[in-house]
Amino acid sequence: MTVPVEITINGKACAGDVEERQLLVHFIRENAGLTGTKVGCDTSQCGTCTVQLDGVSAKACTVLTVQASGSSVTTIEGISDGVDLHPLQEAFWNNHGLQCGFCTPGMIMAANELLRNNPSPTREEIRHGLEGNICRCTGYQNIVSAVEDAAKAMGGR
Repeated sequence: MTVPVEITINGKACAGDVEERQLLVHFIRENAGLTGTKVGCDTSQCGTCTVQLDGVSAKACTVLTVQASGSSVTTIEGISDGVDLHPLQEAFWNNHGLQCGFCTPGMIMAANELLRNNPSPTREEIRHGLEGNICRCTGYQNIVSAVEDAAKAMGGR
């Protein structure tokens, strides 16, 4: 059985008929064609699928598409203005906060919410804010440094 849904993704309406059990991460990737949001573990452990759902970080592998109908979703593709990188994206690049890049979209989306709620976090607060996101390549030092630099660039400490 399918159900009609309409979700605003990165400011654009995206509608479709989906199975009741379809996960939001699959709708984003398959229906909206936005592949920056990754499917990592399918158990909400890794955070690679982190998006903002109505302004709050959510792991898109734990949200049913039908639950998100009528909501607004922001993905990694939607945080920049389309011309320049978002300060977090720039900081991850400059600080080598990524290696393979698989976890990077989720890390950036989690950090984005952290900086919206706390524009001047300490290193410990950054680590706490990223706890639900796993990187298998780095030692997290560069990721924390990237978030610190982005905070400064965005007007924080």
